[in-house]
Amino acid sequence: MLTLAERHQHILNRLKQEGQVNVLDLCDKLSVSSVTIRKDLKLLEDKGLLFRTHGGATAHNPYTIDRSVNEKEKIQATEKNRIAIAAASLLQPNDSILIASGTTVLALARNIQAKTNLTVITPSLNVALELNRHPEIEVMQLGGVMRKSSSSVTGPYAESILADFSCSKLFLGVDGIDLDFGLSTTNVMEAHLNRQMIKVSQKTIVLADSTKFGKRGFGKICGFEDIDRIITDSGISEYTVKTLEGMGIKVTIV
Repeated sequence: MLTLAERHQHILNRLKQEGQVNVLDLCDKLSVSSVTIRKDLKLLEDKGLLFRTHGGATAHNPYTIDRSVNEKEKIQATEKNRIAIAAASLLQPNDSILIASGTTVLALARNIQAKTNLTVITPSLNVALELNRHPEIEVMQLGGVMRKSSSSVTGPYAESILADFSCSKLFLGVDGIDLDFGLSTTNVMEAHLNRQMIKVSQKTIVLADSTKFGKRGFGKICGFEDIDRIITDSGISEYTVKTLEGMGIKVTIV
């Protein structure tokens, strides 16, 4: 049987490799009870070496905070641009698409080359203004209550308009992707609007840099069964990629 120090080292090594650990999995690997593992995780958290979550622990603080779009735009900018270029390559002539709000999907809008008969519906004022410079692209701006931190609209009016459309693709930005909790954002009303977007789209493509994994926002958007593809950067752990692919989600790493 491993000593206390050896168990702790095993847990920290797993966290470094995978970004998160599960209590039941650790019980099986270390041949100890869940009570023992939970005590280990508490001791390590008290030392500031991990953050406990429901059923396990993560290497980083799993809870996201609401930041302005101007602040978010500076975070992981290079990675977001590579993700955006990969997403733009998926567009086809005659596509009718939804682009949600957020800095990664705004980067997508900046990387879209004019396509024949491309129609874009968006709640994001910044996305709409960016695409408005393309005469070949028809832009439909959703209406509603303006959320100032994201420069995008939310609310029942925006949701009701969506019921009249059917789109080939939704490009969705998120604040958190947690393997237990699902996809989330910091704002409940935005999460609800995103769910309506998923309902009217044939495919949902998530654009998220690797820092979003293992994080949770206040408002849950959906589970992984509603997602078709995730485009991210090489900072994502191999464990997370395998888990997502096991759920039938295509993971593209740029």
